[in-house]
Amino acid sequence: MKIETLRWFNNRLEMIDQRILPAAFEYLSYYTASSVAEGIRSMVVRGAPAIGVAAAYGVALEALHLSEEPSTLRQAQGERVGFNKGMEEGFKVLAASRPTAVNLFWALQRMRKVWESVAAQTPQQVAQRLLAEAHEILAEDIRINKAMGAHGAALLKDGARVLTHCNAGALATAGWGTALGVFRSAVEAGKKISVIADETRPFLQGARLTAWEMVQENIPVTLITDNMAGYMMAHGEVDAVVVGTDRVAANGDVANKIGTYMVAVLAQWHNIPFYVACPLSTIDLNIASGKDIPIEERSVEEVKGFRDYHWAAEGVKIRNPAFDVTPAELVTGLITERGVVLKPDVQSIRKLFG
Repeated sequence: MKIETLRWFNNRLEMIDQRILPAAFEYLSYYTASSVAEGIRSMVVRGAPAIGVAAAYGVALEALHLSEEPSTLRQAQGERVGFNKGMEEGFKVLAASRPTAVNLFWALQRMRKVWESVAAQTPQQVAQRLLAEAHEILAEDIRINKAMGAHGAALLKDGARVLTHCNAGALATAGWGTALGVFRSAVEAGKKISVIADETRPFLQGARLTAWEMVQENIPVTLITDNMAGYMMAHGEVDAVVVGTDRVAANGDVANKIGTYMVAVLAQWHNIPFYVACPLSTIDLNIASGKDIPIEERSVEEVKGFRDYHWAAEGVKIRNPAFDVTPAELVTGLITERGVVLKPDVQSIRKLFG
């Protein structure tokens, strides 16, 4: 695997700056929870699983930072008072970084449980335990992605032409990927597949990131604009659709990058299977349906143009919802680490958690 989206190096977290790909390749360094939160908010790192891993490291970094902070040793009630206060602030700032990706909150809850389980230990010991948990979350994410990839690869025929929307690859995870992990696993199994990547306006994750990943892996990829998907389907050039997701509701409704809903409707009209690759950590049993999933509205600057170039008329009203919800009725199957759930609903999803 050629892409390390996040890595621990010299006592710091390093993350690929995905805002500048593919024009440049650069790692940025992070040392505190607030800096990781800003990296998540500004889209240095994106993709639900990758955001979760980054948040876990953000908690560990904050613990390491606080355990070395002299002010925590001068508290009237001992060093844990200042340490615990700082940790609560770290959790708070990370939780506020992005609202839609449920893996963020899943990872923070998991790190909080670890923190509470070792609260009686010294801050230095707590920090090391939290760092070990962050390392495990990263390694676990890659294992889960490969399990999903194997299940998903079995759904694709040799020679399949598969359309995907946004980027659900190694760059959106700790490595391997969810949707793109299915493609990697299919190729690893000896299947000759090709990928059709929607450009994914307005942040161009398909054009910049998915296309780049597939080129790195020598997997044939064709880039199209978002409004070409229907044309490709109508002309028989798409055999399946596989996308990732940022949150799945208890009834199987799927929140993913804006534009996914349109692709799902087109796929159903053209009788093309529409699969969603998602780890169990992305399924939120506390959300009854897609209507309850919070949808992030991002800056209008992303729609005005790209980077420093603006093409929109000054003064025009702009909307920029970052995600939309695809009803479960349009989902052929959820690809998880525990297998494929066809026609997902409340009952079949709950069985996954056994």
